[in-house]
Amino acid sequence: MADNQLFIDRIANGLTIRGSEYRIIKMMGGMCFMVDDKMCVGTHKDKTTGDSILIARVGKENYEASLEISGASPFDFTGRPLSGFVQVTAESIETDDQLQNWIDRCLAYNPLAKKSKKKKKKS
Repeated sequence: MADNQLFIDRIANGLTIRGSEYRIIKMMGGMCFMVDDKMCVGTHKDKTTGDSILIARVGKENYEASLEISGASPFDFTGRPLSGFVQVTAESIETDDQLQNWIDRCLAYNPLAKKSKKKKKKS
């Protein structure tokens, strides 16, 4: 697993504090927290440092403003940045308040996010 359990627990606690129901799935080499069946926030492993990083789904409207926050950068794990998603370094979310700020940003966008189309199972 690319992420440490303490980090996953911190994210889960942040969502629980806000009264958000979620489920966790493995996705994109990390863990993804789904709220209302939409990716809300997740974890990934930084390719250069090996540290767990936060993946924040902030939406296209909040993308540029989110990049101005210290420790945030475009989320790019395929060679092309994922639109509306930023990654946040571990150093930038050391305190619970810092992490909660990002979780709150993701929860604010979540009602506007579109659900992914479910893939049909091959028979």
